[in-house]
Amino acid sequence: MKRVLILSCLTGLVIFHCTNSPAVKVEEPPLGKSSNPLLVKFNELNDFARLKAEHIPQATDITLDRVQNMLDEILAVPDDRRTFENTLLPIDRIHAVLERVENPVYLMGAVHPDEAVRNAADSAIIKFTHWETDFSLNEDLFRAVQAYGKTADAAALTGVRKRFYDDVMKDFLRQGFGLPPEKREEVKALKNRISKLGLEFDNNIAQYSDTLVVTEADMDGTPESYKKAMAAGDGTYKIDISYPSRRVFMQLSNSEQARKALSEKFLNRAAESNLKVIPQMVAERQKLAHLLGYPSYAAYVLDDRMPKTPETVWNFERELQDAIQEKMAREHQELLDLKSKLTGQPATEINYWELHYLENKLAQEKYALDEQKIREYFELHNVIDGLFTIAQTIYGLKFQQVPDPSVWHPDVTMYSVSDQETGKLLGYFYLDLFPRENKYSHAAHFGITKGMDTPDGYQHPIAALVCNFPKPTADQPSLLPHSDVETFFHEFGHLLHGMVTESPLYVYAGTGVDRDFVEAPSQFFENWTWHKESLKLFAKHYQTGEVIPDSLLDRMLAAKNMSSGGDFAFQVFLGTLDMTLYDQWDPDGDESVLDVSRRLHTQILDWNETPNTARIASFGHLNGYAASYYGYAWSKVFAEDMFSVFEEQG
Repeated sequence: MKRVLILSCLTGLVIFHCTNSPAVKVEEPPLGKSSNPLLVKFNELNDFARLKAEHIPQATDITLDRVQNMLDEILAVPDDRRTFENTLLPIDRIHAVLERVENPVYLMGAVHPDEAVRNAADSAIIKFTHWETDFSLNEDLFRAVQAYGKTADAAALTGVRKRFYDDVMKDFLRQGFGLPPEKREEVKALKNRISKLGLEFDNNIAQYSDTLVVTEADMDGTPESYKKAMAAGDGTYKIDISYPSRRVFMQLSNSEQARKALSEKFLNRAAESNLKVIPQMVAERQKLAHLLGYPSYAAYVLDDRMPKTPETVWNFERELQDAIQEKMAREHQELLDLKSKLTGQPATEINYWELHYLENKLAQEKYALDEQKIREYFELHNVIDGLFTIAQTIYGLKFQQVPDPSVWHPDVTMYSVSDQETGKLLGYFYLDLFPRENKYSHAAHFGITKGMDTPDGYQHPIAALVCNFPKPTADQPSLLPHSDVETFFHEFGHLLHGMVTESPLYVYAGTGVDRDFVEAPSQFFENWTWHKESLKLFAKHYQTGEVIPDSLLDRMLAAKNMSSGGDFAFQVFLGTLDMTLYDQWDPDGDESVLDVSRRLHTQILDWNETPNTARIASFGHLNGYAASYYGYAWSKVFAEDMFSVFEEQG
């Protein structure tokens, strides 16, 4: 039976088709044959394995020349002959042509193992950004769109075309076209400086690495498989600060001193550099907002978002904080009671380096849960199979692994996506799942190109998921903690958003929706990691094949909200920190960004931060989600509403 789920979003309607039908054959992916692997034809794939540093500036220059020619063609059209097809549609196509090279270049800057490639990518992104800034402030283009707006063709626009015209005009005005020319030049200079600072900020986090050397005694409490993986060969162990390594140690090591030392290394990521970059980045954004007539950068950003004003977001954060106080207090007392029991001394405070250790102990004591045992049911390949099965069932998709793909690292795999009912190819994606030096250190969906209607047919979306899951060893496959399973489903939800939507215009395809909504499809997809029916599709013991028992699932579900008050409080802390910097903080005042972070931590959270650390230095969302971090909690409402359809109707 075919079911259709309709989601309201920026462009109007996004339709997901769910079908059951036989497997289909997908043809061999069309790999680009150009001498430069970044320059591909329609629906060709990048030959990433051939990519060299010198390809990047060459592809950048060729692409910028091409989009400049496209812009010149728009401007050459006489005003009395302007139509949507010769004025507005080419603007959308400029974005598509630009991003078909810029996006993979940005991805390579985050994941490529060759430093020369990463450096070339960073330089190219600066160059792309400068052109885009000039494009957004091109007065001749603004006049051309204004002239088109006076035509009968523009007056007759409806639907997505009308929305695009309105958005283009609104964007021009938000870029400063109400300002005199000399002020617009200041806007341009500020935007270029902000882009450069943002890239520097991101790279300082991505390229930072550190390792703690510990003794056999410090490893007490950790499993033998972990000890073997971390062994340095001289009787010591090296614990790096990547998520898989750090998580196990912080949860299981019985050495409080070693856990504290590892937390110091982790929380000081990029501190020396980013504590200087963050004030500059925030100050430049505030200058931009003031120049554009807004009291703060948050006011500028939110004027174009659902909340409309900073006060709406402030009220939202305050209401969230009030709502979780009672639950957070109960959780805190449970941890204090457990700490008192373990130490034999009355406990009055919880420190960060104790937090995950105590939460793990509480899960064992209260719910008889052992994360290391739970991981045995979430072997990575089984999780991928289950994820595919669920997506196939809900959306009517077919996934096939591409043999011998052209990729940037041997760990990377590639898949095609097709419609299960018709066999129609929908797109491709890459999975880059394991940590390595100088790789992006979190989990994220990177778009390579989005879908859109063209005279040659539909452009297939291409994307990459970049994660940092435990890497398999000679003795053990990759076993994921359940939280990593949830993260995987979240990021795959972003990917599906891009794969299954269809759009006549590039800018509205996939994740090209309101920032307040963009997290909803991914948060919606997380829900399948908490339902017995879906979990039993893939949660199988990696050695015996035993399906995860109901007794264990029941305990996991019972413990699901064990720390939800504290977890949500941390989200409120990050959202409030983001808003404080971009709405209230004075760059010229006496309070530093580190002071702000520590003050808000004390006000909102009930555990102590590790002394002499700077968590804010690696808060990556201060760049990509500036004045927008609230959106994670905001979009959760949409996600829960969408999932309720499945809960109510089956």
